[in-house]
Amino acid sequence: MNEQPGKTLFSKEEIEEKLNEMAAAIDEDYEGRTISFIPILRGSFVFSADLIRRIHCPCEVDFLAVSSFEGTSSTGQVQLKKDLDGSIESKHVIILEDIVDTGLTLKYLCHMLLARNPASLRVATLLDRTDRRACRVDVDYRGFQIEDEFVVGYGLDLNQKYRNLPEIRALEITKR
Repeated sequence: MNEQPGKTLFSKEEIEEKLNEMAAAIDEDYEGRTISFIPILRGSFVFSADLIRRIHCPCEVDFLAVSSFEGTSSTGQVQLKKDLDGSIESKHVIILEDIVDTGLTLKYLCHMLLARNPASLRVATLLDRTDRRACRVDVDYRGFQIEDEFVVGYGLDLNQKYRNLPEIRALEITKR
């Protein structure tokens, strides 16, 4: 099999416009409060950096790293690779995800973080693929809804490749 980026689903300009909308909604909801952003590494690093630069509220950032994919398939198992460096107790936390797919990773993260007693916990995701949900999860700030196709670019990868694309593309799989 040969896998490579195919058609562009969301251009750099469309992503920038969506980030402006998401940042405005977050700023409105958190006016006068400090936000603790938790980007989920590695896929969300580009989205997170671009979104956070658009936020006007005071904010802080800590990182979590998890793994639940091998190649183009979810393993169904969530592995914590890097925990937070600081406490989130009594803080207003927003998890930043690149894509919410089955919901298993997000459910795991929310359960883990709620046990640490934040003042509030919300979720922002660039991409939401609801037709593959295996469990119920709430997404508070959503960029784009996508169909059931594997995507790369703008931080999203296939085995660590294609993160550097400025747009989001569908993965094209051809037989050799």
